[in-house]
Amino acid sequence: MRPCLLMVLSCVALAAPAVHAQDPLEGVWQGYDGEWKHVSRQLIELAEATPGDKFSWRPASGVRSTSEVYMHIAMANFYLLSITGPKMPADLKEDAEKTVTSKPEVIGWLKRSLDAVKEAHLAETPKDLERKVQVFKRDATVDGIYLRILVHDNEHMGQLIAYARMTGVVPPWAGK
Repeated sequence: MRPCLLMVLSCVALAAPAVHAQDPLEGVWQGYDGEWKHVSRQLIELAEATPGDKFSWRPASGVRSTSEVYMHIAMANFYLLSITGPKMPADLKEDAEKTVTSKPEVIGWLKRSLDAVKEAHLAETPKDLERKVQVFKRDATVDGIYLRILVHDNEHMGQLIAYARMTGVVPPWAGK
C-alpha cells in the first residue's frame, strides 16, 4: 500500500470516532449521503461519457487503464463495505480489475458497487456506525470505513478526470 494512502486511512480511522462522537446525525455525517450521491453521479456520468475504446487507455506502461481504475473503485467499494458486514459479491472475481474491461460491464459493476454502499449506509443506525472494526490491521469504526470509501472514490475521480482530459473527453458537468 502506498505510504500516503496508509497515512490518510490512518488519520481517517483515528479521527472519525472523535468527530462522530458529538452526534451521529450532525457535523460531517449529516452531509455524507449528499456527498455520496454527488461522487456516484459524477463517476457514472464520466464513465458513460467516455467512449468504449478509451477504456483500455493508460497514461503509461504499468499504470492502471481507465477500465482498471473504474474496476479498482468497484472492488474497493465492495471490499471496504464487506468490513462493515455485507459479504463480497460471489460473482466478483479477484482478477476483475484486469479481466472486466468492456464499458458496459465496467459501468455495471461500478453502479452495483455504488448502490451497495448507498443502501448499506442508509440502513446503518447511529449505534452501527460506532461499531469497532479492523481494516488493514488497524482499528477503525464503521463510520470511518464509510468515510474512507467516500474519500477513496473522490481520489480516483480526480484521476479519472485527468484520464478523460488526456483522451479528449470533457467531464459532462464541466462544460468546455
